[in-house]
Amino acid sequence: MDRRDDMRRRGGEAGLAAMATIVTPLGPMTLGATERGLALARFDGAPDCASDDAAEDVRAVGGDGQAPATAPRWEAAADPGASSATGSPAAGPDAMLAAAVAAVESYFHGDGAIEALPPLDMKGTELQRAVWNELVRIPAGVTRTYTDIAVAVGRPRAVRAIGAAIGANPVGVLVPCHRVVGADGRLTGYAGGLDRKRWLLAHEGAALPL
Repeated sequence: MDRRDDMRRRGGEAGLAAMATIVTPLGPMTLGATERGLALARFDGAPDCASDDAAEDVRAVGGDGQAPATAPRWEAAADPGASSATGSPAAGPDAMLAAAVAAVESYFHGDGAIEALPPLDMKGTELQRAVWNELVRIPAGVTRTYTDIAVAVGRPRAVRAIGAAIGANPVGVLVPCHRVVGADGRLTGYAGGLDRKRWLLAHEGAALPL
């Protein structure tokens, strides 16, 4: 897999200090970093990690699944007490971008395990933060349902809100929203497309539905 240096640019999207596009087995992936960490990783043409089938899991637990109307905003890397999904103070955007490129290339060249998660700078609500941290905790080769994530973050009746938080994940693959499946194990909404989701899970050795 070759990094395309000619695609390197600065300030390509609001708030990003450095960006690069790399070639993966699933097509080009754009990475974007701030001074504090990786803020964006998505396949070209894909709007992050959208989920559209969390409603299935809502029926299993009941409730309206709505997020609080006034959730605080947060900067992931600014919270020293959170897990690896919140990152740590970075050495600058070039270093963060290089670490992210290395992590993605290691993922695709290896067995899907993420050996070294780069510092992340993901902005989101308090609920999104909790959900993204749970995504990072899902091991390679393992899947979880929307309900599993809802229970893990202490919001078992908020499955729709959990689905929305998963869909808002701006860092695909490294914050592995592709490891979340429907209540019956079916592969459900993934912005990169279900073919990519199936490929990623197969690459990691996960059991897949027929």
